[in-house]
Amino acid sequence: MYILKAEHSFDSAHFLAGYKGKCGNIHGHRWKVEVEVQSEKLVDSGQLKGMVVDFGDLKKDVKAMVDYYDHALIIEDKTMRDETLNCLEKDGFKVLKVKFRPTAENFSAFFFKQMKDKGYNVKRVTVYETPANSAVYEESEESR
Repeated sequence: MYILKAEHSFDSAHFLAGYKGKCGNIHGHRWKVEVEVQSEKLVDSGQLKGMVVDFGDLKKDVKAMVDYYDHALIIEDKTMRDETLNCLEKDGFKVLKVKFRPTAENFSAFFFKQMKDKGYNVKRVTVYETPANSAVYEESEESR
């Protein structure tokens, strides 16, 4: 099995609505996202001969996916009062709403699906919330 890995980082703020503890407050992270793709065999002809995929394409796609979230406040949809959200947006802040609680676990599954939808044979996605703490998402055999 061949496995390629590309990574990229982004800085953002978030909070966990309903969480009783420090993470219930707005705080920031330097997130690192690692995407691993796999193949049993290498391409046998053409420009990609001897490769799984073009590293340039993989890196570009990971960067584009991750850069979207850079320097934003990421919130779970419907967890902030409309008045607060409107004030932040009127003042020019980049606020991104997601349909899930913005945890490393949920981001790893979300990014996995995005890369899979781009046609990559994704093995796993790891999302680091801090340099020492990460969440990994892999599909189980049943869900493939």
